[in-house]
Amino acid sequence: MSITKDIIKKVDKKKLHFSLLDPDKQNPNTAGVIAKNADEAGSSAIMVGGSTIVSQQQVDETVKAIKDNSNLPVILFPSGAKYLSRYADAVFFMSLLNSRNLDFVIREHVKGAPFIKLSGIEPISMGYVIVEPGMTAGRKGEVDLIKRNDIDTAVGYALASQYLGMDFFYLEAGSGAPKPVSSKMITSVKNNINMPLIVGGGIRDPKTAKEISKAGADIVVTGTKLEEEKNVKKALIDIIKAIED
Repeated sequence: MSITKDIIKKVDKKKLHFSLLDPDKQNPNTAGVIAKNADEAGSSAIMVGGSTIVSQQQVDETVKAIKDNSNLPVILFPSGAKYLSRYADAVFFMSLLNSRNLDFVIREHVKGAPFIKLSGIEPISMGYVIVEPGMTAGRKGEVDLIKRNDIDTAVGYALASQYLGMDFFYLEAGSGAPKPVSSKMITSVKNNINMPLIVGGGIRDPKTAKEISKAGADIVVTGTKLEEEKNVKKALIDIIKAIED
């Protein structure tokens, strides 16, 4: 079974948690340790990516370390075609729909598509939008941020993604955001689409994770929390339990 189909099948039964690791925020050995803890805590996948990565080697070494320490699927979350890795299991083939720069909407995808075909990693199509404050991802992605209270625009992007045939839709407040995407926006988006909804950015504790899940997120992503937390396994166990309750 493909990773895409497996995730969709699991989402039909329960809410999921994905761990996001940025190769620029820790060395490969540390990434491997975090991945091991994430696996043992009950996370369903490891995403690898970030806005400040400087080389493919960073990504390759991080992915290999994760694979050595975890049995979870490793899904690339790339900021550009040059940060793909043949060692990963899959890649979110995502279009940053509210970017002003066509590179992030489609041109980087054109560059990366041949690599994906040759490497054999699985492409997972995804519509991706960034909501204010957006943080580094919003700045690097040259994004016209969706306002926190602009529900109609968020729903419009979600529906457009579905009508374009994408498998997932991702609402992102930006790594390290002081607040996550609002529950009202999450609920409105989820009520209008028939595909899994992923939500990330600003989710640091079980209470917030539970609110995001209850609002309608099928998959909750935490990233910065993994970089800051000393006891990653316990922190993730608490977050994942809150998501599934």
